[in-house]
Amino acid sequence: MITAIEALTRLRDGNRRFVEAGAIGNHGHRASLAAGQEPFAIVLGCSDSRVPAELVFDLGFGDLFVIRVAGNIVAPSQVGSVEFAAARFGTPLVVVMGHTQCGAITATLEELAGKASESRNLRSIVDRVRPSVESVMAVRGDLDVDALTREAVRANVRASADHLRHGSEILERLIRDGGFLVVGAEYSLETGTVDFFDGVPDA
Repeated sequence: MITAIEALTRLRDGNRRFVEAGAIGNHGHRASLAAGQEPFAIVLGCSDSRVPAELVFDLGFGDLFVIRVAGNIVAPSQVGSVEFAAARFGTPLVVVMGHTQCGAITATLEELAGKASESRNLRSIVDRVRPSVESVMAVRGDLDVDALTREAVRANVRASADHLRHGSEILERLIRDGGFLVVGAEYSLETGTVDFFDGVPDA
């Protein structure tokens, strides 16, 4: 199995290909994966239809263990999914990937402005995003809505990454003993570029 740093390099290289050429990964080995899988990275990303991880990183079948949920939030089921892939397959890297113009951030801002959703299920997502948005508002209350959204997207990614680093005994042990890495990233809908900005080791 490759190291977390090697896995991160592969993601960066794939995203570079995607940005430069709009390339689509090699999907020809699907049948050979029926017997098992060895994904080299886990991506916890948003459900937004514009952010398909395999395409963003120019990868194909069997390369990534992808968990998608609105707002790339971390709840027990997401932690369990990351634990499963890390422990079962030895996958050394998880990337929490948010994106610009995130609808979950917008919904949270609307909720804070008094436009409460009628869906308690949607509110359960908003409630997990709310602390990140409120922390940005407390420090940067002078920001306009667009700037606040940009800051809150990154704050939310950091919060989810921190939850994975410190909210699971299994992941904490893998980080301590096995070189497991949790990285936060933001995908730009406007440029197609992924910026790895949180938890990336110094080169």
